[in-house]
Amino acid sequence: MSFDPERITTVTFDSYSTLVDVDAAESALEERVEDPEPVSKLWRSRSLEYTFVANAIDAYQPFYEMNRDALQYALDAHGVDLPTEERDEILAVYHELDVFDDVREGIERLRDGGYDPYVVSNGNPGMLDSMVEHAGIGDLLEDTISADEIRTFKPAAELYRHAAARTGTPIGEIAHVTAGWFDVLGAKHAGMQSVWVDRKGSPWEPFGGDPDLTIERFDDLVEALGL
Repeated sequence: MSFDPERITTVTFDSYSTLVDVDAAESALEERVEDPEPVSKLWRSRSLEYTFVANAIDAYQPFYEMNRDALQYALDAHGVDLPTEERDEILAVYHELDVFDDVREGIERLRDGGYDPYVVSNGNPGMLDSMVEHAGIGDLLEDTISADEIRTFKPAAELYRHAAARTGTPIGEIAHVTAGWFDVLGAKHAGMQSVWVDRKGSPWEPFGGDPDLTIERFDDLVEALGL
């Protein structure tokens, strides 16, 4: 299926790496870790892997706790021993991630154009509340929808169907915007139109099908919708 703007009435956004920059978490490691980049990358990748496994073995825990366990593993894997207080300080950076510079204007234009914007995220409610507040977009969103509501992470179809029900929108009328390749595939599989935000010029995955639309910035989506 190719992108069909005529069918879209609601736009949902992923949070981390889509609205806010998780790479900024690396700065929280810089003062405590000699080589923070590989630790940060392993932390992020392990966190996502834990959510995939949790879905498969029915081992849900809130995403903040997934992040905590993943950080501990990344530190252990690189031989870094930090006290609990310092680990908690690093983890807390997820409450203050930098928002991408195109986000507010893009969502504002979508809302002015008649589209209802929501966030659909693995993040638990406390994480999403602080993200929205720090990003300064609370006045533009209809609501945030958390995986915690059904204790199931992306890319399980149940979460996207739950989001459609929460928004009161037929699932085929939702465009889901995300930087996560697995999130693109999950949304598309569930029946949404998938929009991949490729901010870094990355190659697309040769697995599972293509996004319905690829954008570099939110402005591209606004234009694709004819606004």
